[in-house]
Amino acid sequence: MSVTDNAQAWLEKATEVLNIEIDALVTQRDALDESFVHAVDTILNIEGRLVVLGMGKSGIIAKKIAATFASTGTPAFFVHAAEAQHGDLGMITGSDAVLALSHSGETREVCGLLPEIKRRGAKVIAITGNTSSTLALHADTVLHIPVTREACPLNLAPTASTTATLALGDALAVVILKQRGFKEEDFARVHPAGSLGKKLLRVADVMHQGDELPMVRHDAKLREAIMEISRHRLGITGISDNGTLIGCLSDGDLRRILESGHMDLDAPVRELMHANPMKIESGKLASVALHLMEEQKIMVLFVYEEKPENIVGIVHMHDILQGGI
Repeated sequence: MSVTDNAQAWLEKATEVLNIEIDALVTQRDALDESFVHAVDTILNIEGRLVVLGMGKSGIIAKKIAATFASTGTPAFFVHAAEAQHGDLGMITGSDAVLALSHSGETREVCGLLPEIKRRGAKVIAITGNTSSTLALHADTVLHIPVTREACPLNLAPTASTTATLALGDALAVVILKQRGFKEEDFARVHPAGSLGKKLLRVADVMHQGDELPMVRHDAKLREAIMEISRHRLGITGISDNGTLIGCLSDGDLRRILESGHMDLDAPVRELMHANPMKIESGKLASVALHLMEEQKIMVLFVYEEKPENIVGIVHMHDILQGGI
């Protein structure tokens, strides 16, 4: 039998699976109630960490839920229920909250940990398909997964139920990150090596500041400006008057002066400078700075905070490119 002969049957079965899982998500959405609110409140108010506990397929979902929480502002980690039976239980303290996953609510490895977890004083939030189960009865809050039909034709392999559990975990994490005021820059801080984090880098994250900011006074001589440019190796120096940036002098300007045949090292730098150099606010995305440099065909931007006259740094195109933008 060829692939073509099977194609329609395969597509129909795949459609049926997706429809079952979509129905499970709709049912899960409609089942949201006060217990979800209690779970959010518990997680927001824990002094320790969120411990996500599971076994088997539920353990795989638990690991992903823990990772989502950890990357969105809630300290969290996954504990494998079987490993917890052999020492990892020591990772759980009374200041933590435990998010325990078991669709049956009777998973031996999970339920066997409940008495000790409760003795330690940790709050238990159960995610289960059985509200009368051992897990549910020992939990402080029960989040019900009302899935009765799996996508598996034998109604055995966790499919629709794990999809609903994962989605419910996402709902918890997103509500909590919103309540915490988690922002783009917070996400970037916990994803420093990822492409998403790099896209969210701010100018302030890559700029040179303090002693690294090349600057001379407006009454400095050309020789002083050359030394400042050479010392900082950014190809430019700012020129200030009473702390306010009024101009700049670049190594390109120096080449043009040299080519003119009128190089006077004692000439006042204010007579040679470019007035009103390009600036950017420190809170802008580094990608915005890069676009501005490319558009203006320049290599550096002076950086200000709050007011354009409050110069706090300088950013070079190479700094942004090295940041992976």
